[in-house]
Amino acid sequence: MSRGLFITFEGGDGSGKTTQAGLLEAWLHGLGRTVVRTREPGGTDVGLEVRELVLHHRGEIAPRAEALLYAADRAHHVATLVRPALARGEVVVQDRYIDSSVAYQGAGRVLDPDEVRRVSEWATEGLRPDLTVLLDLDEDAARARLDAAPRRFDRLEAEASEFHARVRAAYLELAAAEPDRFLVVDATRPVDEISAAVRERVEALL
Repeated sequence: MSRGLFITFEGGDGSGKTTQAGLLEAWLHGLGRTVVRTREPGGTDVGLEVRELVLHHRGEIAPRAEALLYAADRAHHVATLVRPALARGEVVVQDRYIDSSVAYQGAGRVLDPDEVRRVSEWATEGLRPDLTVLLDLDEDAARARLDAAPRRFDRLEAEASEFHARVRAAYLELAAAEPDRFLVVDATRPVDEISAAVRERVEALL
């Protein structure tokens, strides 16, 4: 391939994105593909600093400022890591991308989703995933999963149920608008079944 493959995982907190991204990475390695596994925010040294700020800052961050911080991280991440990997013909498997900002800052923070998207599309010079896997899980099931594993909740995970309901609805709306790009999977299905569904879709792209 002259150009690599860009695969993103989306979904609410607790939906299993990290698990499924790891399983896909291992499968692709088994096929002999070079894989760059990354995340937003936090995929670069700059991103780690942004991640700590936007997810663990103790004080309030204005919604527009939060959206711009995510976009700034995304601009650096795409320019320095994602695009170079794709140019080398590698597979980028990424936890969260522009759809996260549209869902979390657009619907969750009640900003204009189109404005949020435009900022990130400018920041990334229009780079779009070849496939986006949406792990769909309702907000109550997600909260139960998070509560079952004691940890430091970040600023978004700690938001009220109504916030996460808006995020989920936004994700499903995005997927319905672009069915060719999205694979929507019920995140309550067994892990191996979800992994098999993802592999089937990725195999067709390979």
